[in-house]
Amino acid sequence: MKMVRRLTNWLERRFCTPAYSGWLLGGICICFFGAAINTMAGWLYVISGISCALLFVAAILPPRSLASLSVVRQPITPVTVGDDLSVTLEIRNYGKKDVHLLRIEDKIPIVLGKPISKPIDRIFPETTYRWEYIYPTSRRGVYRWQTVDLISGAPLGLFWCRRSQACSAIAYVYPQILPLTSCPIIDELGRDDSRREDWFGNPYQAATEGLVRAVRPYKIGDPIRLVHWRSSARYGELRVRELERITGGQEVIIALDTGSSWDEDNFEAAVTTAASLCFYAQRQGLKVQLWTAATGMIHGNRQILTALAATHPQEDINSDLSREKAFTSPIIWLTQTQQTTINLPPGSRRILWTNNDLSNPQQILKRDIPGMIMEPYTDLVMQLQTRV
Repeated sequence: MKMVRRLTNWLERRFCTPAYSGWLLGGICICFFGAAINTMAGWLYVISGISCALLFVAAILPPRSLASLSVVRQPITPVTVGDDLSVTLEIRNYGKKDVHLLRIEDKIPIVLGKPISKPIDRIFPETTYRWEYIYPTSRRGVYRWQTVDLISGAPLGLFWCRRSQACSAIAYVYPQILPLTSCPIIDELGRDDSRREDWFGNPYQAATEGLVRAVRPYKIGDPIRLVHWRSSARYGELRVRELERITGGQEVIIALDTGSSWDEDNFEAAVTTAASLCFYAQRQGLKVQLWTAATGMIHGNRQILTALAATHPQEDINSDLSREKAFTSPIIWLTQTQQTTINLPPGSRRILWTNNDLSNPQQILKRDIPGMIMEPYTDLVMQLQTRV
């Protein structure tokens, strides 16, 4: 069966292959020809000759009908995982005659799903047929495919031919960005827990009038020491101070440990966390950079999302973490390795994923790098909004 299928595909792509009706008509033609030889009846020779001529015409017309077509693909707009990809193809008929009864098939990657096809009744001469379809996404990544197939059996449907056209495509599916309303691991980054210093190296004190940026409603995870009691009494609900000096204009580096091995689910959660932390830090007015083993230090929304869409565990390390000049600032280190082998600047934090049951998880953080341990079956938003 495999040999027959390969032969059929080879004939269909280079010449044409008979359809079921074509095989049936060919068998009838042979039967009429055999009967004509036995009976020497002229009308049987005529029927068999007409059938052969019909098969010959049906075999040469489908390739000719596709020769005048050209396919152009429009750029694919990047989407976030869970959204639909919008793919647009334009089929141009450069010939002087109509092209009837064809089918176009977009050969998307197997990881996305089965190829998408569309029947087309007619394309008029020197006109363009526009085909747009949407495809759901369920996993981040950078997807590439190269060809589009044009299939036709016109006008008789006795033979089918398939012609591939180079029509490269690249689709970026970005990781999900979580709707964080607060993130203590970002808000408190750069402060040494033992000295309680701010990013300028000064001991942290209660904010004075010049350091308060705004007063906003209390959110789960906000430190009680930042509660503005006078405003809380006035509004009848807790109000906290937003401090401009702690986070304003500072630099945040999100480092994803892509050079190590990961559990698949944990790595996807880490990529989502990295993207969410980057965009939350930007909303807080911080300068954000992302580090991965393959890309090194990068910045900019498009560059960060593209790198996170393409990243994978155990990447080849193209940059040395210890040689990065920007690593003089505190880092948020996302990893699955409990024993960290790099020297991180003071005030850095670590977010650790692990599949092992830890009897005393806080002891691991205290003896290494402070931070948080992520639980695989707990909501990411709730964990990231919990105070470290």
